[in-house]
Amino acid sequence: MGSLLVIALRATVVTLVLTGVVYPLAMTGLAQLLFPHQANGSLVADENGQVVGSELIGQPFARPGYLWPRPSAAGADGWDAAASGGSNLGPTSQKLRDRISGEIARLTAANPDAAGPIPADLVTASASGLDPHLSPAAALWQAPRIAAARGVAPERVQALLEANVEGRTFGVLGEPRVNVLLVNLALDRQFGRMP
Repeated sequence: MGSLLVIALRATVVTLVLTGVVYPLAMTGLAQLLFPHQANGSLVADENGQVVGSELIGQPFARPGYLWPRPSAAGADGWDAAASGGSNLGPTSQKLRDRISGEIARLTAANPDAAGPIPADLVTASASGLDPHLSPAAALWQAPRIAAARGVAPERVQALLEANVEGRTFGVLGEPRVNVLLVNLALDRQFGRMP
């Protein structure tokens, strides 16, 4: 009986060291060596070198001269990275319908010159509530508002948005998308910072 206990304890210690120390250190080292930008959080800096966010985590933008992200259900007031998650509201939920109606009213009032229907990703939250991307259609739908707020021709904003469309990963995975933070930094670089 005692020898079985010793064998079990040895197996536990070896497994703990291998899976709890050696493997994590090896993976961290490989990640730092092969993918240092991603391993360090995909942080994005502005033109002054100050970190303003991550390519992987959405954040709120509300000024009219910027691209607005999709709504967030992360946390009580949204955009809480510590409370990432969806709302879990189903299609028959009155609360979800009310929230979408409110988003439609807000977007319609803020974007009176936008053409066509509002793209779905502008009125629905993502599963994480912190999606950093929009569809190209959702980004282009906002171009008239951004152009008016910045005092530039809508075609110039559209060209910038189209130039920042990321294709499918490896050419086949996912859908084309626009990173909201990166586009907003590009807007500031090309047309100047908004006050």
